[in-house]
Order: sequence, then C-alpha cells, then structure tokens
Amino acid sequence: MREHVIRRSVILTASQIIFDWPPLAIEDLRTHHLKAILALQPEIVLLGTGEQQVFPAAEIGATVQAAGIGFEVMNTRAACRTYNVLVQEGRHVAAALIVGNAPPG
Repeated sequence: MREHVIRRSVILTASQIIFDWPPLAIEDLRTHHLKAILALQPEIVLLGTGEQQVFPAAEIGATVQAAGIGFEVMNTRAACRTYNVLVQEGRHVAAALIVGNAPPG
C-alpha cells in the first residue's frame, strides 16, 4: 500500500485517487466539478466540506441525486471515517474531500 500526503482537495475511491480537485472551499464548488465524480459511477458520494459541515448549493446535491447516486455531506474528518467503513463493506463509494476549507470567521 502506498501512502500519500494530501494537502489539497481530492476525490478518493477504493481503486484511485484524483489529486488537486479544483474546489478549495465549499463556496468554490460548482456543478461542473461533479463531472469527475459522476464519471466514477459510485453508488454513494461523500462530500467532506472541511473543518465544519457546510451544505453546498442545492444544485450540487440535486445533480448527484439526479444521476441516481446517494449523496451525504459531512465535515472532512467524518467523511474520511465513513469512507473507510463503506470501503471495508465493499461499497462503491467516492469521497470528494475539500481539505482547505477554513471555518467561517
């Protein structure tokens, strides 16, 4: 198993890592950023929104759900824990993790 230090937003599946996913904060996330996730055809997408759980614009969830894919939003630490559990269960999950999101100040 290979180790990676992740310092920017990333998309993870059990079989691949897409480094440097463009949104640096939840406010940067747009529907066109979902193209890379939807192409993986997961059964569920976990969106990790940084230090705090912050819900994205409504069209983000609607786009994922319209593709017939489950969608959950949580802070990035919780998304990582949930991702690990789902992968161990053999689920086809994608974690879209925003790493650089600071809490609103």
